[in-house]
Amino acid sequence: MTGLEQLQGWMLAGQKFPIGETLKFKLVEVEHGRARFEGVPGEHAYGPGVVVHGGYAATLLDAACACAVHSSLDAGQSNTTLELKVAYHRALTSDSGLVRAEGKLVSLGKRVAYAEARLIDSNGTLCASATSTLLVLERKS
Repeated sequence: MTGLEQLQGWMLAGQKFPIGETLKFKLVEVEHGRARFEGVPGEHAYGPGVVVHGGYAATLLDAACACAVHSSLDAGQSNTTLELKVAYHRALTSDSGLVRAEGKLVSLGKRVAYAEARLIDSNGTLCASATSTLLVLERKS
């Protein structure tokens, strides 16, 4: 199956990625070169302070970037993050409501891909953004 077919299958089956189970987010939309995840940050994602740990936003952004790339891959290919740069614009709390991470493919080469993503809260406010460089891998049978 192509990357898009794999992701569509996961989504249609209602499956979550293991990290999505842990952090309570899921893939809700995918098309060629684009992916969207949604989740509700709560106390399960808090760090030692009174806000959601930055790793929550980074994880959603990383997933959105990686799946935007994966949706464009041929059968037998996969990807892994080489670099993720996150900019935090606004803190998330349990009052942020449903957040969505929207990733899009910027470029896809034979070995390297580039993607970007934005994390938006329930009010439409930009909370974080990211750029990502990803390595394209050939999966072994």
